[in-house]
Amino acid sequence: MSFGRAPKKKQPLDEAALYEYAIGALGRRMRTVAELKRLMRSRVEEGDAGEAKIDRVVARLKEQSYLNDTNYATDYARLRQENSSFGKRRVRQDLIQKGVHANVIARTLDAAYENVSEEELIRRFLARKRVQKPANDKESARVIRMLVRAGFSTGVVFKILKKWDVDEEALSAFESADVDESGSE
Repeated sequence: MSFGRAPKKKQPLDEAALYEYAIGALGRRMRTVAELKRLMRSRVEEGDAGEAKIDRVVARLKEQSYLNDTNYATDYARLRQENSSFGKRRVRQDLIQKGVHANVIARTLDAAYENVSEEELIRRFLARKRVQKPANDKESARVIRMLVRAGFSTGVVFKILKKWDVDEEALSAFESADVDESGSE
């Protein structure tokens, strides 16, 4: 990111050039329809003419199976579950942020997390992050916040911590306190 100059205003692209730009963007990484539209808006003229170009390019990409939010959501959920060991709620938040429709997200996550034990997923997440058994209340709170941010339900988080023999008083204090479900502190 350069700070010295203001960005030059680019000429609006015609439909063929916009299609090539979209193909290049999809070639660099997978994108949702909403993300691709957001990228293309800076490359077309403002107003109905620009939106019409974007819609035609998106329709063409969907027709050619280059752009499919359902496939994107399925792959994204699988990768986040296998590689990052994230919980269902975190993946849902990420997909919403990327502009995937709620019904697509619901179907995808139900299928992706159908036969997955949340407890086993938490154990994989903790092993990947090399989290040790908390020694005091402050460390317990840190682990709880980390796991909630990663998309795990507080019930299963407390179950795991109880198996670690974390102080019962500390856990009951956390349970009675309002643990922010979104994971922010």
